[in-house]
Amino acid sequence: MGNLDDASAGFEQSYVHSNGNGSVKSSTPISNGHIPNHTTFVEQRQKSDEQQQQNGEETEEQLLRLKELKFSAPAYTEIRTRSGGLNFKNAEEGSYHPANGHVEKSGKRSDKFKPSQADGILSAEQEHYQKTSFEDVPLHTACLTYLGFYLLMILGYINQLLFVPKVATEKARDGYVTLYDAFESFYSRYVYRRVRDCWNRPICSVPGDELILKDRVTDDYGWSFRFTGTETRCLNLGSYNYLGFASATGRCADESEQRAREKGLAYCSSRCELGNTQLHIDLERLTARYCGVEDAIVFGMGFATNALNLPALLGPKCLVVSDEKNHASIILGLRLSGATTKVFKHNSMKDLERVLRNGVCYGNPKDGGKPYKKILICVEGIFSMEGSIVRLPEIIALKKKYKAYLYLDEAHSVGSMGPNGRGVVDYFKADPKDVDILMGTFTKSFGSAGGYIAGTKKLIDYLRANSHAHCYAGSISPPIVQQIYTSMSIIMGDDGTNTGRNKIQQLARNTRYFRRRLAQIGVITYGHEDSPVVPMLVYLFSKIGAVIRTLTTRHIAVVGAGFPATPIMEGRIRFCLSAAHTKEQLDYALDVIDDVSENLGLKYSRKPRDPNPIEY
Repeated sequence: MGNLDDASAGFEQSYVHSNGNGSVKSSTPISNGHIPNHTTFVEQRQKSDEQQQQNGEETEEQLLRLKELKFSAPAYTEIRTRSGGLNFKNAEEGSYHPANGHVEKSGKRSDKFKPSQADGILSAEQEHYQKTSFEDVPLHTACLTYLGFYLLMILGYINQLLFVPKVATEKARDGYVTLYDAFESFYSRYVYRRVRDCWNRPICSVPGDELILKDRVTDDYGWSFRFTGTETRCLNLGSYNYLGFASATGRCADESEQRAREKGLAYCSSRCELGNTQLHIDLERLTARYCGVEDAIVFGMGFATNALNLPALLGPKCLVVSDEKNHASIILGLRLSGATTKVFKHNSMKDLERVLRNGVCYGNPKDGGKPYKKILICVEGIFSMEGSIVRLPEIIALKKKYKAYLYLDEAHSVGSMGPNGRGVVDYFKADPKDVDILMGTFTKSFGSAGGYIAGTKKLIDYLRANSHAHCYAGSISPPIVQQIYTSMSIIMGDDGTNTGRNKIQQLARNTRYFRRRLAQIGVITYGHEDSPVVPMLVYLFSKIGAVIRTLTTRHIAVVGAGFPATPIMEGRIRFCLSAAHTKEQLDYALDVIDDVSENLGLKYSRKPRDPNPIEY
C-alpha cells in the first residue's frame, strides 16, 4: 500500500516514455481509423513528423527497447516462478513485472479526478444510460458461440459412448434411484472437464495485489491433477480485495493476531448461547454508525446472511420482486421462504413498475386474489457478474409509490462505492433510512469474513430472535471480528488518518483508468464506469480457457465465468480491481490484455475508440 501513504504521490506508466521534448509516446498505440477532427489530426501529425526528424536516432532506440520489452514474455510460453526467482531477459530496468515485485516510480496524477459518486447533473435515468455499457454481441460471434458450444456437447456424447469415464462407481446400489442429475453429471465430466484447470486453482499466499499460484498439471485430460512443486507469482486481478485490507502485514493483521493470542480462534457457540462478546456488540454498533442507521446485526458467513435471513422476513403470502441478475444466495433465500417471486429485467425500471403494479392490482392468485401480506423489492448494489450499479434513486421512488419494502444487497458495493466508501447509498447521496433492509458482507472490501444486516432497531431485534444464522450458527471468531472492526475504523477515519479515504479514491481512480483503457483497446466490457467489477466478454466457451491459460503464462491471475454461471452467449473474464494496484501494475496488465486480445480475436467492440492517451 505504499502508493496510499502520501495522497500527493503520483505514478508513471511503465510502458510510456518521453521522447525528450516532453511529449509522451505509448508503447501500445491504439488505431482504428476513427479521427474525430481531421484538421487537428493533420496538425498533430505534422508536429509529430518534425519531432521524429529531430529525434530520429533516439526514437529508433526507444522503439527497439519497446519491442524487446513487448516480446520478453511470449504469450504461449509457460513461465514458472521457482523458489530462486526468474530473470526476465530484455526487461527494462525499473519496469513492473509480477515476478520482479514492486517498482517505485513517481509520476503526475490528473487533477480532473473526482471521487466515486453520482454527478447529480443529469436525471438518474440519463446518468445510468450515460455511464453503463452493455454492447450487443456481433452476429457472427453469436453464431460461432452457439456452434462451438453444441459441438462440445456432441463430442461429449460421443466420448461418453466410446470411453468409460474415469470416475468412482458406487457398489451395492441396485434398485436405488439416481442420486445425481444425469445432465449435470454429463456436463461436468465431458464439457467442464476440458477447462477444469482454469478453476479451483490453489494459491499459497495472501490475495493482495499479487498472489502465488501453486502449479499443477494433468496427465489424463482433466480427470485428475498433480502438483509440480513449483509456484507462479501473478498479478491478482481476480480477488475481491477492493480496498487492499487482505494483507499479512499492517495494522489490521497485527491487531487480529493480537486478538487471536488473547481470545483464541473460536467461541464454539452461537450468539444466543455462549458466543456473544463485547467485541461483537461493539462491531454491531460501529456497523450501524457506518451505515447511518439505528442498529445492525452481524453473521459469520456472507452467503448465509442472505440465504438464512430472507426466510425469516418473508412467508408464503408475500411477494418478492427480484432482479434477474441477483446472486445465488438471494435466490436460495427466496426459495426457502416460500414467497411468490416475480423477476424483472435487469435494472429495467419500466419492467419493475409493471411487476409492482400487477402485484398490487391483481393480488395473490394463490389466495383468491387477496392482497399480498407484504411486497419486497430485492436488488444488489453492484451486480457481481454484470458490473452494473443499481438505479437506487428510481427504485426508492417506486418503492414509495407502491408502498413496498426494499432489500439492498451491498456485498460488492460497500466499501468500494461512494466518496466515504459506504456503498451505493453513499454514491447516490440517498438517505439510508429510505432503504428498509441494508445487507452487506465483510468478505470483500474489509478483507475478512461474514456479513451484516442494518436497519431500524425493531428490524434488528426481530432478527436476533428469529434469524437462523444468528440463533444456530457459530459466532464470528475473535480475529475475524477484529479484522472487520479495524478495517471499518480505518475507512471511517476513526484512526485519525486519511488512509481509508486514500484507499477509496485510489480504487475509484484505478477503476476508471482500467475501464477506459479497455474501451480504447477495443474489447467489450459490461457495467458501470465506476464499478470495480469489470467483465470482459469473450463469448466462446473455448476462449475462456484460452484467455485464462495465456494470462497465467504472462503472470496475471483472473477469473473466468461461463455457462451455467452465465448465459451460453455471454462467457466472460471478470477483472476485480483493488486500491492495492499501482498504475504500473495496471499498465502491465492492460498491455498484456491488448496483446492477448489481438492474438485470440477478442476485440469485438464496434464503438469509436478514443485516440488520445487516457489520463490516470
